Amino acid sequence: MNEPRKPTGKKRGKRSELTEWLAREKVERVGEAEFAALLAALAPVSEGYLKRLLRESGVALAPVVDGVRQSSLEELEASLCALLDEYNAGDSVRRRAVRKIVITAKDHAKWHPEGKEEMILWMTTWLENPPVFREWVALRKHAL
Repeated sequence: MNEPRKPTGKKRGKRSELTEWLAREKVERVGEAEFAALLAALAPVSEGYLKRLLRESGVALAPVVDGVRQSSLEELEASLCALLDEYNAGDSVRRRAVRKIVITAKDHAKWHPEGKEEMILWMTTWLENPPVFREWVALRKHAL
C-alpha cells in the first residue's frame, strides 16, 4: 500500500525545477545543448512550455531555441533576422533545421490568422528568399 506523500515545504513544479537547474548549472545563455539537457532534466515537459518558461525567466536564448517570436512585428523581425544569421552561417543540414523553425511558426500563425496576415507574409517572404529578407522587410516597413 502506498503511503501518502509528506509535504517537503518545497515548491514543486517545472518553473521551480527550471530555476534550480539554471542556478545549479550557472547558465547565462541557453543554446541547443542546454535546451536538450533541460528537456531531459524536466521530463515530461513539452518544448513549447519549456520555451515559454525560459522566456519568462529572462535567460538569454540562442535563436534556434528562441524560435520565431510573434508578439509584435518588431519581435518578429528581430527573431527572423537572428535566424537568418544562423541560416547563412550553416551548412545544408543546419539550413533545413532553421527553415523548419520558420515553417512551423508560419503554420502556427495560420491557425490563428486574426491579425497575423502581415506576419505570415513576412515569414513566407523569409522562406521564399532568405538572402533578401532584410532589404525586403525594410522596404515593407516603410510602405506600412
